[in-house]
Amino acid sequence: MSTGRSPLFCDTALAERIERAEAQLIAEAGRAAARRRTDAPGFVIDFAGGVASFAEAGSPLNKVAGLGFAGAPDDGALDQVERAFAACGAAVQVELAHLADASIGALLTERGYRLESFENVLGLVLDQPRERVRPPGVEIRRSGDDEFDRWLAVVADAVAHPDTQGLPWHEEFPRATYEAAERDLAAGGVERYVALRDGAFAGGAGLRVADGIAQFAGAATAPAHRRRGIQTALLSARLADAAEAGCDVAVVTTQPGSRSQQNVQRIGFDLLYTRAILVKSGEPPRRASGSARPRPPA
Repeated sequence: MSTGRSPLFCDTALAERIERAEAQLIAEAGRAAARRRTDAPGFVIDFAGGVASFAEAGSPLNKVAGLGFAGAPDDGALDQVERAFAACGAAVQVELAHLADASIGALLTERGYRLESFENVLGLVLDQPRERVRPPGVEIRRSGDDEFDRWLAVVADAVAHPDTQGLPWHEEFPRATYEAAERDLAAGGVERYVALRDGAFAGGAGLRVADGIAQFAGAATAPAHRRRGIQTALLSARLADAAEAGCDVAVVTTQPGSRSQQNVQRIGFDLLYTRAILVKSGEPPRRASGSARPRPPA
């Protein structure tokens, strides 16, 4: 911990802000998927203060997010959501913050949901301008639509070969599904950053700004360019832009005990709360050749 710095305290009000921003992102990305796939089933349902979304078979956007800060859902609302996922042949996956309504975990367990995994949400106060870290030979800049395919190829390649530390992501997805989700997240408001090392595309990252919350939507570095300070440079560039945009808090989601969690805590992020991943019915996602994690950490 930096000298004189107080850890960011997360009360239920802050957790609700963060979860609301997450639900908004999933909803916007889900709607983008529906526009992209007009001939296929999909839905975005407002659900007890959060959102239930199905984008396409096997998508990381198929989930319930933001639940638990507007009271517990009643049986009728749960029935509707479960029927909607069942009609698409999908399990129901709920990401439930531990600061949410405590009755919801028991309610879901009684309905047959099982605890499958955890993920951590970390935050950093943005109360002053942030310095941009520029390692030798590394350039960080915004990435436009004209190079989206190139950006996506580098990020997808990097995500398919992750650093291994801590708990693994509980699900993986075929590359084509991962790439489609990244396109939908971009349509949902995630801005892209590219890292160049000696002029070559070396990695990329995402950032979404909503209601004063800076959501770090993931980052990845190509294996050949790792241990060169690129992740730190991507973090610092997004923090600087978020501060300039007037955000007061930056947030990132990581796997517990991962290198990504270690990296963001090193620069001052604090652990705010944990999400439990609760799943009902269906087989766990299967790993496939060329598979990728859904949302690479920051």
